[in-house]
Amino acid sequence: MFPNSSILGHPPFIPKPQSGNNIFSQLPLNNPPALISQQQLIEADYNFRNSNFHRIPLNAVPRFPTIPSHDWIPGTSTSHVVHTVQAISQGRKRRGDEYGPSDLKRQRFHSPSPCLGVVTPASSPAAARKAAVPLRNTALSPLTPKPGGCVPPLRSEPRSSVTNRLLPPAQDKLSQQVLELFQVCQQQNDDLEKKELCRAQLQWEIQRLIPHSRVYLAGSSLNGFGSRSSDADLCLVVQEGPMNQRTDAVYILSLVQKLFYRLTYIERPQLIRAKVPILKFRDKVSGVEFDLNVNNVVGIRNTFLLRTYAYIENRVRPIILVVKKWARHHGINDASRGTLSSYSLVLMVLHYLQTLPEPVIPCLQREYPECFNPSMDIHLVPEGPRNIPPYTSKNESTLGDLFLGFLKYYATVFNWEKYMISVREAKALPRPNSKEWKQKYICVEEPFERSNTARAVHEKVKFDAIKAEFLESWRILQLKKDLNFILPLRATLQKR
Repeated sequence: MFPNSSILGHPPFIPKPQSGNNIFSQLPLNNPPALISQQQLIEADYNFRNSNFHRIPLNAVPRFPTIPSHDWIPGTSTSHVVHTVQAISQGRKRRGDEYGPSDLKRQRFHSPSPCLGVVTPASSPAAARKAAVPLRNTALSPLTPKPGGCVPPLRSEPRSSVTNRLLPPAQDKLSQQVLELFQVCQQQNDDLEKKELCRAQLQWEIQRLIPHSRVYLAGSSLNGFGSRSSDADLCLVVQEGPMNQRTDAVYILSLVQKLFYRLTYIERPQLIRAKVPILKFRDKVSGVEFDLNVNNVVGIRNTFLLRTYAYIENRVRPIILVVKKWARHHGINDASRGTLSSYSLVLMVLHYLQTLPEPVIPCLQREYPECFNPSMDIHLVPEGPRNIPPYTSKNESTLGDLFLGFLKYYATVFNWEKYMISVREAKALPRPNSKEWKQKYICVEEPFERSNTARAVHEKVKFDAIKAEFLESWRILQLKKDLNFILPLRATLQKR
C-alpha cells in the first residue's frame, strides 16, 4: 500500500560482512550509554556519510539496493516528501529550494498530489529529491497477492473499500451494535498513512546513524485490529539473529534517543528498560504515540500471522475490536497495571473462534506451516500468507452470538488452573511444568516464541478482577442483549 513501506522490497541486510564490518564495530557498544557524547554521534554520522559497509567510496557504488524498475516510475509532484536534513547537518545555510525537517514535516499531510513519494536514503539532498517517485499500477507486481488470497495486499486499493466489502451483515440489535462500533472505531486509511509517513522519515534519520538498519511498522497498526486511537509499534532491525535486550538493545535505543532529541517533530522520547526495552515518543504532526524496540522480530512475525487471521473470515475483526473496547472500559486491558495486554486479548479471541464445535477460523500454523515458518528470513515474512484463501466456515453465528459466547467461554468454560491458551495448536494445552507457566494465573502461548504473553497478570487480585468482569458482563448481556449495558456506546464512539 505504501511505496516506502519497510515491510516490502529488499531485505534489510547486505550479505554477511567481513570481520569488523558489522554495526557494533562502528558504534562504541562497550561504553556506557551515559558516556556517549555529541561528538561521537557526529563522528558516527560523518563516517557513515563518507563510506559504506565495505569501505568503498560512495561515488563508486550505491549505498542502498536499487529499486526494481517494474515497481516504480519517475515522478515530479512529490519531491517535497523527501527529507533533506543532511543539508542542515553539514552546517551550511539552506538554499531556497531545500527544505528543513520541520518544513517538510508540516507539508507531508498537505500535499496536493494523490501519490506518495518514496523516501530513499541518498548521498545528497538533490539525489534524494530525484529518488522521490509515485507508485504506479502494481497489478503485475510480484508482491501483489494472486486473486483468491484473503489478505489484502499492502500495495492495493484503499483499506476502507477493502473493509467495507468484507463486513458481515447484522441480523439483530446486538450484532448491529458490534458492527457500528467497528465501522466507526476501526483504523482508517489516513490513520495508517500518517504512521507510515513518520516511520519512513525516522528510518531515513536512523539509517544515517546506523547503516543498513530498517524500521518496521508492526502491531495493531498493521495486523488489522487497530482502532483510530491505537498507538503504533516500530521495530528497528539492525542485525541478523537475536540481540541481548538488556545490554545491546538498551544501548542502541539510548543512541536513537539522543538522535530524537535533535528532531523538532519528535517530543518526549523516553527509554523504558523492560524485558524488551522500548523507546516511547510522540510525533507532533500526527499526534501518534510510538513504541520503538530493537530486533524484537517476533513482533513482525506475529503481525502477519494476526493479519491473516483478521482477513480470513469477515467476523474476526469486528469481534476483536469490541472485545478490546470492552476490556479497556472495564480496566482489564493494561499489562503495565497487571492485567491483559491487547495481544493476549486478541489471542484469546482467536483461540475461542478456533475451538467452537464448528470453528469460525482454522489453525493457520498447522494448515500452512510453510507460510508461517518461525525461521523464515524477516524480509520474506510479509509475502508468506499472500496466497492463503478465505476460510469458509460452517458456523453461521451472528456477531452478537459470538461476542456473548466469548464472554461465556472464559467466564464458565475455560479451566484457567490446568490449561494454557494456544492459537498455534487451536486448542487448550496442559500447562508446562516450568516456572514461567506454573506460577502464573493466566497462560496465553505466544505462537512463535511459545512464551507466556499474559505473564503480566501475576497478582491474584487482578486475576480475580478479570474473571469477575467476564462473568458479570456475560450475565448482563445474555439478559439484556444490548451492548450499552456493558459498554457505553456513545462515550466509546467519541473516544474511537
